Amino acid sequence: MAPLNGISTPPAVGYHGAVSEFKRQLIESTLRETRGNRTHAARTLGLQRTYLLRLIRELGVAAPPPPSRGAAPRSC
Repeated sequence: MAPLNGISTPPAVGYHGAVSEFKRQLIESTLRETRGNRTHAARTLGLQRTYLLRLIRELGVAAPPPPSRGAAPRSC
């Protein structure tokens, strides 16, 4: 299959597989940008936090562990 926006998918994946892979990559990228903060990632993606958590589980997203409570935020 020809790359679409720089993303190539194997032909055997099909439409639904390609959509799932896109969602997985988008969620992983957003979680990296938010340093694993799932609430902020959900807000950024315009999703309910519980729906994002379900997608993480269903799509097998390699999500970083949530930040520990009371941990000081990292400075840039």
